[in-house]
Amino acid sequence: MAAYLSQFNIIFVGFLASLAAGLATGVGAIPVFFLKSVPKKILDAMLGAAAGIMLAATSFSLILPAIEAGGGGIRGASAAFVGILAGGAFLDIVDKFFPNSNLLANSLAEPQRNSTFACMSPGMRRVWIFILAVTIHNFPEGMAVGVGFGGGMIGNGLTLAFGIGLQNMPEGLAIALPLLREGYPRWKAFLISVVSGLVEPVGGLLGIGVVQIARPLLPYTLAFAAGAMLFVIAHEIIPESQTDNGHSKLATYTLLVGFVVMMFLDTVLG
Repeated sequence: MAAYLSQFNIIFVGFLASLAAGLATGVGAIPVFFLKSVPKKILDAMLGAAAGIMLAATSFSLILPAIEAGGGGIRGASAAFVGILAGGAFLDIVDKFFPNSNLLANSLAEPQRNSTFACMSPGMRRVWIFILAVTIHNFPEGMAVGVGFGGGMIGNGLTLAFGIGLQNMPEGLAIALPLLREGYPRWKAFLISVVSGLVEPVGGLLGIGVVQIARPLLPYTLAFAAGAMLFVIAHEIIPESQTDNGHSKLATYTLLVGFVVMMFLDTVLG
């Protein structure tokens, strides 16, 4: 009975943590009630910090535990090797369905006319393709939190939830501001940002469930989540923060700050 309660508590806490990380998109969108735009310099700094936070959380709360769970040495490293590449490939496949899905992608080229969003204006199509892409990418982030908790590593799970929640804040703002520019009411732009993060607890429950059912898969699921996170960082967050606008060095320094702060928190919480 005690083991059952312990397992239930892990699932419940993991669900709440992934839910909180998802709801952070709404926290990031709160400025939409007071502002119509945010300087690109501030967004780049936020994205740089988010990239650093996610890199540290991925390294210390996913990759290192994956190697340890795999038995360490060549066995653990091999499990991490396979899982990371599989996670990155999975996100790449998902990304092929959303060719203009990078952060703030509403400034990119117009999608093809035969898309699902063809009935919308070009600007609105770009915004909604971006929102859908962010929502789908939130799923593996929630799964990463769930996998952390599913392995019984409460500290790692909390660290991941905290890091991903911080990373979700600029995403929430990046969703709300284009909607505001397209004429959406402030409350509706905020609500859409909140809803985009609600797939994370679904991914969290899946991650917890997979590990609880098939514990030998733990090193692979941890590494898979790490690979998905690394793909998002390298393909979307860092390139967007490094656009040629004179803010690239600022974004680099905020990345370093985000990384060391998250490294410190991970070490303390771990």
